[in-house]
Amino acid sequence: MPALTNDTCLGCHGVEGLLPTARAQRGGVPGLMTDRFAGSVHGNLKCVDCHQNITQIPHAKTTVQVGCVECHQSLYESAKDEGKTNTKQFVELEKVVTQVEEYLKSIHARPSMKDQSRTNATCYACHDAHYVYPEGTANYNWWRLNLPYTCGKCHTEELKVYRNSVHGKQVLQIGNANAAVCSDCHTGMNIQDPFKPATQLAITKNCGKCHQEEWKSYLDTYHGQVNKLGFTFTAKCFNCHGSHNVKAVRNPESSVFPANRLKTCQNCHLDAKPGFLSFEPHANTYDFARYPYTWLASKFMLLLLGGVFSFFWTHSALWYYREFRDHQQKKHRPHVNISELPPPEKQVYYNRWPLVWRTAHLLFAISVIVLVLTGMTLFYSNSSWAPVVSGALGGPRVTGIIHRTAAVAFIGIFVWHLGYLAIRLGPKWRTFKLFGPNSLVPNLQDIYDIFAMFKWFFGIAPKPNFDRWSYWEKFDYWAPFWGVAIIGGSGAMIWFKDITATYLPGWVFNVAFIFHGEEAVLAAGFLFTVHFFNNHWRPDKFPLDILMFTGRMPLEEFKREHAIEYQRLVDTNQLDNYLVDAPTHPMTVGSKILGFTLMACGLILLYMVISGFIGRLAI
Repeated sequence: MPALTNDTCLGCHGVEGLLPTARAQRGGVPGLMTDRFAGSVHGNLKCVDCHQNITQIPHAKTTVQVGCVECHQSLYESAKDEGKTNTKQFVELEKVVTQVEEYLKSIHARPSMKDQSRTNATCYACHDAHYVYPEGTANYNWWRLNLPYTCGKCHTEELKVYRNSVHGKQVLQIGNANAAVCSDCHTGMNIQDPFKPATQLAITKNCGKCHQEEWKSYLDTYHGQVNKLGFTFTAKCFNCHGSHNVKAVRNPESSVFPANRLKTCQNCHLDAKPGFLSFEPHANTYDFARYPYTWLASKFMLLLLGGVFSFFWTHSALWYYREFRDHQQKKHRPHVNISELPPPEKQVYYNRWPLVWRTAHLLFAISVIVLVLTGMTLFYSNSSWAPVVSGALGGPRVTGIIHRTAAVAFIGIFVWHLGYLAIRLGPKWRTFKLFGPNSLVPNLQDIYDIFAMFKWFFGIAPKPNFDRWSYWEKFDYWAPFWGVAIIGGSGAMIWFKDITATYLPGWVFNVAFIFHGEEAVLAAGFLFTVHFFNNHWRPDKFPLDILMFTGRMPLEEFKREHAIEYQRLVDTNQLDNYLVDAPTHPMTVGSKILGFTLMACGLILLYMVISGFIGRLAI
């Protein structure tokens, strides 16, 4: 018996209203629309290519069977066996097979809760095989505009809500095929339980496909950074805007309408104050008209970073060049021929740092390393290493606890330092010289020393002699004061957000995030480049100076590095009071191990900061 022709089938199924298709029985359009079918991906097939068990007319309804998965899989395997892998048809078949594999992992492919003998949704429950269109074709938009009705056959409540949303009105009332339909948010094939974290992450990311600017600005907030790390305990798009019931911001029924915004915030922040209302969840740093505070804060920090790094990196490069040249030329001053010195254990040492200061420095260094590691993991959540580090530390919540603990330690050491100074200097305040040689307060001599140093850099003057504190040591000392004020202050505002929002407007949080992150980048970049160079990497010190761990430096080095203080101690017969034995061998070895370990940590963090910074610029 010859195969049935399409004309034979359409004699019944092509007559509108005469014989409804399976689609019509589920609420679709009666009859097969032949013009629509001709434009579909299956339009060049015979009806019986799919309905293979139909061999005669009329046929029994119970015998209509179609195996979508089996058909596409068979065609795909046949094409591979025949070596047709370079054809366009094979690429399309491979795409479909991949989609089938995704579908088999989806919630639709699982047994129905109501009837375990069938799946939640089969291929033909979502796709009418007669009306499948590739993107860009004439009928594709028609298919998109009807998709909500297709999904709504099962998800009736969601369709009812979607109809009145900003997306639904655009699609179902206006006919805007560019507006979001079900598959844009939930993906097409691998649809999962929307309450699972992975699904919520995917849906949130899908929002960014249309709302690109909002997505980019969202990722710069704490909410978005946590989301980017792969966690969902902070606000996602639908937590603020809703899901199926998204309304335009200007709509009084919208959850983010000004009158409703505080209530929306209180879904997560139970004690949210009115100050939250002026927080800008999508603020950026390039639109001055809309976000002047974040624009100004960003430009200020960029100028600060640029100015500090430009000066000190230039300073370090010139210093390295001059000191290296002096080594090559074997100039006696300011260098010492090490071969002429006695063995270290026979050398006389100057006791520069007592135990209390060395301990404070070590705790300070450890707290800074922990702060940079935990803080940059969140700040550069877009980097490849951030999710790995975050996961290793136990996730953003644990990382946040570690970060705040290190911050408390950092501030505690700082406050202890101020108290220690008050106790030590308090009784001497009448005689203590604020701008004297033992004071870390900058003075005019520091300015003269900077100019003298640059003259030495360019070889037009000898290297200047320094007193107890050089100008770069004073900068190192005062930098934490600025850091504590900016990083610590902004961090406290973010940490105690309810108190902040009680007294300050919400846009302060936007500014605080910028100051906190960018100042941390400045601190990390300075410490792990300039500070390391000044104390460890310049030719006179390379590869490591263990002074800050032992507290002792060879007398010849002290004489070279702090000639003015050395001469003053000699003239006043006080030098002997500071002379000590060489550090023990175990202390020397331990100091080197500790020093190289801290330096390695700093260099790893420096790489992470630089790669994160570059990656952020590329977004």
